[in-house]
Amino acid sequence: MDVDYIIAQISASGIELTDRRRNEEGNGWRLSFSNGALVTVLDGGNVSVSGNGSDTIKKLLDIA
Repeated sequence: MDVDYIIAQISASGIELTDRRRNEEGNGWRLSFSNGALVTVLDGGNVSVSGNGSDTIKKLLDIA
């Protein structure tokens, strides 16, 4: 998945992006959202979601 697509999908639901930066390894993006979710999007397209609001984000992105 593309990082800009992910941001657009989540933001369209009313959840605000609070931080966007490259991850510590330099191979992807770390996105923080106002509901407490943290989304890591690797350059290869792999996505992981963690944090308090992760269930909501997973539903929005249709990922398990």
